[in-house]
Amino acid sequence: MKLKGFHHLTAVSADAPGNHKFYTKTLGLRLVKKTVNQDDTSAYHLFYADGIGSPGTDITFFDFPVGRERRGTHAVTRTGLRVKDVDTLNFWSHRFTMLGVKQEKIADVAGRPTLNFEDHEGQRLALVADGEGEVHPWADSPVPAEHQIRGLGPITMSIPDLRGTDTILTKLMNMVPLGSQNGTHVYRMDGAGAVAELHVTVDPTLPPAQQGAGAVHHVAFNIPSADYESWAARLRNLRIPNSGPVNRFWFQSLYFREPNGVLFEIATDGPGFATDEAMDKLGTTLSLPPFLEGRRAEIEAGLKPL
Repeated sequence: MKLKGFHHLTAVSADAPGNHKFYTKTLGLRLVKKTVNQDDTSAYHLFYADGIGSPGTDITFFDFPVGRERRGTHAVTRTGLRVKDVDTLNFWSHRFTMLGVKQEKIADVAGRPTLNFEDHEGQRLALVADGEGEVHPWADSPVPAEHQIRGLGPITMSIPDLRGTDTILTKLMNMVPLGSQNGTHVYRMDGAGAVAELHVTVDPTLPPAQQGAGAVHHVAFNIPSADYESWAARLRNLRIPNSGPVNRFWFQSLYFREPNGVLFEIATDGPGFATDEAMDKLGTTLSLPPFLEGRRAEIEAGLKPL
């Protein structure tokens, strides 16, 4: 039972139209699923990914009417987005300058050239030079295919105490610790490259984060669909408090919090986003799982246009 890497990361926005513009027009990602939060249907759930909506490429957003995040610990603090190489980082640095995107200088982070930047709501992101994995560019992206974002990784979280988290990562989730650099501990999953690396920064001096726009809601880890029942049993047998099986229609999920309070999800790689939409039509209409379809008119009336 191995994690294949990240499945998706879900963050918080208070500006769905601006969020859609930034992630599709500025970052050139494809909106592969336009749906709603299944637990609060007044909120969009927007999925941005590569050209075919591959697991491990999705950065997703709940649209909640909230203020800005208060930054701190007990939280995911930066989301890596993989690109080809340093030449691509230079392309993006120039693009961000032209578009007025807040960015830092290209620097080495945990052995990879990295360009830290933020979206218009303070979501902390990074472009990471990592040539691993399959590539599925989006033909209609405003970004040239060779410079497009390829997927997630690494993802960095901040905690005040490593001990309990390390136990969950290594004993429950079967991650392999690769050592630490400047206070950041690197854990490896079974995938290739940065999509399979979780970075854990330990800082007991920070206050607890408070979620809001610009925060990360949860991070999801990818498993083969065939392993889902085994993971559910593993959480149950080890007495890890968790959601139990949750059917998200496009994938199956299990949710739990690691000891420092960061919300984790284990998600299957299928059936995928083309379950209810043709591949060339992904994200073009409001997609609802079957159990919400009967409320379509009510749900659509409560959503703002993108």
